[in-house]
Amino acid sequence: MIKTIIGGAAAAALLSGPAGAAAPSAASAPPLPAAWIVSPTDTGCRVDLELVGRSGGVTPVTLTSDGQLVSLQFFKDDLPARAFLPIRIDKARFSNLMLRGDGATGELVLSEETEAAMRKGGTLGVAWLSDEPLTASLAGSQQGLADLRLCGAQAANTHRDRMAAEQAARDRAETERRAKALNDAQLAAVQAQAAAAEAQRRQVEETADRQRRLEAAQAERAYAEARQRAYEEDRRRAYARQAEEDEDPRWTPPPQRQAWPPPRYYNPY
Repeated sequence: MIKTIIGGAAAAALLSGPAGAAAPSAASAPPLPAAWIVSPTDTGCRVDLELVGRSGGVTPVTLTSDGQLVSLQFFKDDLPARAFLPIRIDKARFSNLMLRGDGATGELVLSEETEAAMRKGGTLGVAWLSDEPLTASLAGSQQGLADLRLCGAQAANTHRDRMAAEQAARDRAETERRAKALNDAQLAAVQAQAAAAEAQRRQVEETADRQRRLEAAQAERAYAEARQRAYEEDRRRAYARQAEEDEDPRWTPPPQRQAWPPPRYYNPY
């Protein structure tokens, strides 16, 4: 990026590259006064001027441009939000719109009429910026203002390209973030569905296992009950056979004979 512009020819040489810079032109413009050194900023270019009062006090101001407008920036307390303030060029009065910025900063947006007068004028005068009228020489202003606009247009274009690239990068990052968020959400949904299906499968398996165990227990209980019933039936049948055998006359014991009385013996004593 161009650090400063020392004149139209110097700017053209710097912009045309090493080949253009190495080939000096016979029609090169003379160097500008030191007051018209153009420096690029983030959004345009600037020229620092010094307004001098009768007492010798110096008040710095700055001319800025983005290639479309030229503004005079300054510092002053208690500025209104906006107002029309005059400046004088070769004692001719020109009113321009003033806008208050942050703090005590102010910006005087120069009209095309004011800029045209500055290009041809010799002295800039400002009466309201300090306690005494201030003036500055406009020597070299024609080339200086042209270079300021050219540099401002280039810097503004560079700034717009940079901002567009940054915005495009932010848009891409946002698109990628949204795509990633969507993919993550879809993946989470798939994982949730898989987890739900796995939980359902485990529940079905556990239910089937409980059913199998219940059926096995029921079958075992039924088998035990059947065995118990068979055992009881066998025992009942055995008892019945025993009873039948007990009633068989062949197994009836013979009746007891009448017992004879015990013998009596003679005892003479």
